[in-house]
Amino acid sequence: MSDVFEVLDARFASCVKSSARLDHLYDGCRWAEGPAYFPAGRYLVWSDIPNDRMLRYDEVADRVGPFRAPAGHTNGHTTDPQGRLVSCEQGNRRVTRTEHDGSITVLADAYRGMRFNSPNDVVVHSSGAVYFSDPAYGIDGWYEGYKAESEIGACHVFRISPEGEVTLAADGFDRPNGLAFNPDESKLYVSDTGVKPSTMTVFDVAPDGSLANRRHFATCTAGGFDGFRFDSDGLIWTSAGDGVHCLHPDDGKLIGKVRVPEAVANVCFGGAKRNRLFICATTSLYAVLLPVRGAAR
Repeated sequence: MSDVFEVLDARFASCVKSSARLDHLYDGCRWAEGPAYFPAGRYLVWSDIPNDRMLRYDEVADRVGPFRAPAGHTNGHTTDPQGRLVSCEQGNRRVTRTEHDGSITVLADAYRGMRFNSPNDVVVHSSGAVYFSDPAYGIDGWYEGYKAESEIGACHVFRISPEGEVTLAADGFDRPNGLAFNPDESKLYVSDTGVKPSTMTVFDVAPDGSLANRRHFATCTAGGFDGFRFDSDGLIWTSAGDGVHCLHPDDGKLIGKVRVPEAVANVCFGGAKRNRLFICATTSLYAVLLPVRGAAR
């Protein structure tokens, strides 16, 4: 029996190799979050939120170094269709894009004249539209940002159109957090870490980018769902308190786990074959090789 994987359903058996090991790539973070992988350079960027820095793991050299500090207490990151870094800056209460020349473009910092709470996680649709969650973690205190009152008065999911217009995509959350599209982008999944136990909700994505047909998808059984990603077969690999949980898209059932010795905050797929799962877990960065690939973007 593998020390790394826990098979709870036969559908998980083909997703893992019992001989695979969990690589501990780095420690020393206070709260590791928001991994984003860049295949052209074979490197990963992630956030260490309380330390107000972004780190970079060079996969070829197997070495970690600084990427940006200060970093606006960045949290979640992703890449857009042009391979640019898109970031949620909790401290600066905005969503930004790092251009290929290293300059930073502000995509949005307010909704109807009100500053965002603290943008948390972000995904980019193939159309160029940006969806992000906006809980209040960055303004709750001084640990992950700057204590302040919410101007919006609630926590929502927002959409930035390709033209730059900000609209409210979904409300009714306590603390919306991680979000991801399924492989064909027909659905958007959103976790809520404000409710206990935390939940995951799914929406249909309409042709105009609006979200409809909201429904419950899954409830976390250990800790909370935070960030998550899909593999190419549509399985969801999500953070949890005891590692990474794998959920089946047909029924939301927990079919297996990657055991990690720290609470997991977020994950992403990378590596030369897009089959290396990078795991941000509290103080550390981990990775594990899988026989499945992350969904192409």
